[in-house]
Amino acid sequence: MEDIEIAQQNTPEPIEKIATKIGLTSDLIEPYSHDKAKLSMAALQQLNQNPAGKLVLVTSINPTPAGEGKSTVTVGLADALQRRGQHPVIALREPSLGPVMGMKGGATGGGYAQVMPMADINLHFTGDMHALTAANNTLAALIDNHLHQGNALNIDPKRIVWKRALDINDRALRETVIGLGKPANGEMRQDGFDITVASEMMAVLCLATDLEDLKKRLGQILIAYTKDRQPVFVRDLKVEGALTVLLKDAIKPNLVQTLEHTPTIIHGGPFANIAHGCNSILATEAAIHAGNYALTEAGFGADLGAEKFLDIVTPHLSKAPDVIVVVATIRALKYNGGQALAELNTENTRALEKGYLNLHRHLQNMQRYGIPVVVSINRFTTDTENELAVLQDLISQEGLTSAVTDVHERGGEGGLDLADFVIEAATEEQSDYTRLYQDDRPVLDKLTTIAQEIYGAKDVELTSKAKQQLRLIEKNGWDAMPICIAKTQYSFSDQPKLLGAPSGFTLTVRDLIPKLGAGFIVALAGNILTMPGLPKHPAAEKIDIDRNGHITGLF
Repeated sequence: MEDIEIAQQNTPEPIEKIATKIGLTSDLIEPYSHDKAKLSMAALQQLNQNPAGKLVLVTSINPTPAGEGKSTVTVGLADALQRRGQHPVIALREPSLGPVMGMKGGATGGGYAQVMPMADINLHFTGDMHALTAANNTLAALIDNHLHQGNALNIDPKRIVWKRALDINDRALRETVIGLGKPANGEMRQDGFDITVASEMMAVLCLATDLEDLKKRLGQILIAYTKDRQPVFVRDLKVEGALTVLLKDAIKPNLVQTLEHTPTIIHGGPFANIAHGCNSILATEAAIHAGNYALTEAGFGADLGAEKFLDIVTPHLSKAPDVIVVVATIRALKYNGGQALAELNTENTRALEKGYLNLHRHLQNMQRYGIPVVVSINRFTTDTENELAVLQDLISQEGLTSAVTDVHERGGEGGLDLADFVIEAATEEQSDYTRLYQDDRPVLDKLTTIAQEIYGAKDVELTSKAKQQLRLIEKNGWDAMPICIAKTQYSFSDQPKLLGAPSGFTLTVRDLIPKLGAGFIVALAGNILTMPGLPKHPAAEKIDIDRNGHITGLF
């Protein structure tokens, strides 16, 4: 059965009942239907008064066409912990319409380890993405209106850095020209669109701690430079209050449930290859204090999502992760080892051993942070017992524990071994979290540390444009911020086809963009794009709905 068929066969519990599982009465949630709700700010304040539970970060090897199943394992592990008598709460990101209509898929798990209501979550959900898009484009309209109405701030139209946004992959909007036609249509200038999940508006929402902090961060967003090269911020336009009003409901995390009725908080959806790849501070904190185990997932491979969670997000949380779970599949490791995609169903321990280098580096990287690591081998039906034995032996040689998980086919029952290992690690091993770098180090030093320590690069090279941007960042005193590297998710390097565990390469950074509202510097490496394109045969071709509103083809 397809994921959506499995979801449609399950009946969710009333959302008020799910709220009671985390100690909230019905007056503290804002229902959007019988099966989803917003957590009020009062609910967040009440939850944060509870003791902190254990925090589990779920990450993975680099994604491949063979599949990894990070979100699926996160959901299945939480359901397994619930079966073991624990009180887990999940914190996940919201899906973007870009992948939903494109090729990657949604973000609600899969099989019998998924979150309900699956179709709603993957489509418009509670409107957060639309609110962010509206706020982003309202700011863009206000900037252009300021130019048209006399430009009192002396903004240079050629040095406006704020882009418009849309939450769908649309390559035609990467570069645009606006203001064509008569003078009444505004200043003619070059512009462009980012996908909403890559926008600073998304990052600001995810890193804000309350409404006041949200408004402050919005005011700090850099939007342009004047004709004499001075920075211009949102606060100079005096519109941060209006933007906050547009996001007053979007800042509230969303409460839903798994197929096994485990409470799940879904909020924010930045991509990890072009943004920081983690759900909101508010959602993660709520999960930490709502149960005795909080499970959160960081986007794409550990070199992207997990690194950013640990170096950008964790310093803002009340605690660091107690355990890191790294998800791997035999199919993906064989693909990394050179086996053709069409032949992955065939046993090949030689390719598995070669591809294991990818997992090995991720495991080493996560251990650098001083946090206990457990490996989840996400089982596919084509995996042989011999391959499973080889992989578990390789992992055990590193002194680490691994569990074969089968949550896609068996739900929480298929994750019981993994749950036991996570409980053991969280109880018996001591987390000694240490960041990879300190924010006050020079930008190039921080870039080089990530590239060498996490990616395996030999060096970092800045283009002439990036060097110029770095001088501007240092001149304005914006250099004491963490680094958010935007690069391909398919490789440790900035080159998608360099699989396995490449080393000795040079990471080329072509742009350094200060995101002052978010509080980090984005480093664009390689050919990464902040507005993706749709594939030749987008997933939208398979999605349909009948006269009774029954949706098909959605994963």
